[in-house]
Amino acid sequence: MISKNIHTKTINGFGDEWERFDQTQLPSEEHQRLFDAYFSIFPWNHLTKNAQGFDLGCGSGRWAKLVAPRVSTLHCIDPSSAIEVAKKNLMGQANCLFHKASVDNIPLQDSTMDFGYSLGVLHHIPDTQAALDSCVKKLKTGAPFLVYLYYAFDNRPLWFRSIWKFSEIFRSIISRMPHNLRYATSQVIAAIIYLPLAKLSLVLEKIGLNVDNTPLSAYRHCSFYTMRTDALDRFGTQLEQRFTKKQIQQMMELAGLENIQFSSNLPFWCAVGYRKR
Repeated sequence: MISKNIHTKTINGFGDEWERFDQTQLPSEEHQRLFDAYFSIFPWNHLTKNAQGFDLGCGSGRWAKLVAPRVSTLHCIDPSSAIEVAKKNLMGQANCLFHKASVDNIPLQDSTMDFGYSLGVLHHIPDTQAALDSCVKKLKTGAPFLVYLYYAFDNRPLWFRSIWKFSEIFRSIISRMPHNLRYATSQVIAAIIYLPLAKLSLVLEKIGLNVDNTPLSAYRHCSFYTMRTDALDRFGTQLEQRFTKKQIQQMMELAGLENIQFSSNLPFWCAVGYRKR
């Protein structure tokens, strides 16, 4: 079946990204801390020991690595060459099954999954609503689905949003460069922008100042490896969409989710909902 709801250049870009940054150099403590932030609202107590679910857009398998030990079966799905990276990283997880497939061709039967999640993926798909609909169809009635979509800075001041809009000029240029040049440019950005601003935020925090609205303050406790990864992710991706909390709520409801809960902490926006009974 031909996939329609994909952006080929973006998929190829992510394949390149996860091959370069397979997350094997990510410190284990940081890996766990990032995982806890994304999954802070996930209802683990809702799952039984026989639960089977899916990771849509698994990338390198960094989240699957910590989810798999908690469940019976985890289907790792990704349309890019990153699926091979995930296979390598999850070699020790016998309960992981791998599928190279797009969101509109998920190779799972409808209404069979006990849970699902898609973190940092659906905003890179042309029709995010249709992608969300496809995910929810795979869930059993009452099953939870966790999603992370880039926020539209709806909880930030106007000047903060203006800085982001300015940075979009550079992303539109860099993301269209050849892979090697795109990578090199992103690493320079990580070194001269991400790292200094993150360290400045850390210093300001230590002297008692609120750094919530300081650009890139979210990286103040992160390794340079994470900054390098995310700089490539941010500036190397051609298709990127952002949504307000209200828009995400509406999309989740349209997809057939209810009892929707948003995380009040970074990263924004993480939300969980349950397929309607």
